[in-house]
Amino acid sequence: MRIPALLTALLLTTASAGTLRVGASPVPHAEILNFVKPLLAKQGVTLVVREFSDYVQPNLALADGSIDVNFFQHAPYLSAFQKDRPLGIVAGAKIHVEPIGVYSRRVKALRDLKTGATIAIPNDPSNSGRALKLLERAGLIRLKPGVTTGATPLDIVSNVKRLKFRELEAAQLPRALADVDAAVINTNYALDANLNPLKDALTLEDARSPYANLLAVKPATLKNPDYQKLVKVLQSAAVREFILNTYKGAVVPAF
Repeated sequence: MRIPALLTALLLTTASAGTLRVGASPVPHAEILNFVKPLLAKQGVTLVVREFSDYVQPNLALADGSIDVNFFQHAPYLSAFQKDRPLGIVAGAKIHVEPIGVYSRRVKALRDLKTGATIAIPNDPSNSGRALKLLERAGLIRLKPGVTTGATPLDIVSNVKRLKFRELEAAQLPRALADVDAAVINTNYALDANLNPLKDALTLEDARSPYANLLAVKPATLKNPDYQKLVKVLQSAAVREFILNTYKGAVVPAF
């Protein structure tokens, strides 16, 4: 009985030896991964990057074994996701922060928002709370004391401008800009829509944001030597320089 168990464990840790399949959002995650491909190849690791355009499928693909790692989310999102879908995914290494920002095609400053204006925010629990906290910091609303990452519009206790909130899938927010007065958009989707966070955002999280984007894996993968090589490369000086030079502060290293 012990031999099959050992063989099973061996297969789990070596089945993808030499190759890592990583699911990622196109910008900046896949761009960063493509940058490190040749660095990993020199260490005998073939990196296969599979791009996803939403925040659900990468976790489902990781759970069903279609990919070995995903790189698109922060810990609060992963935690909230698995409350409804316990997939056994764990947080791995932190790589960067993408400051979330408020964008508009109708006003040039938040103070110009009219009474009753509509603001679109992400509809997933962690990013919804993150968006509302940003709006609170900007002085537009006030939330119940003690409410943090799980905040929803129902937690708003002060809304002087009587702002209305439209909750949409995060990937849809850039396209919604034409239909709302403002939208709170994750940086990866803003960049993908040719929005410059540093120039176009009316307000932006600073580099101290706790929402660091990380690698997510199944627990056994944490000990996989190829995964450990990926972590070391992604947290290297070369990647730090690439992030700073490429994104000019719109993406900030978290290591």
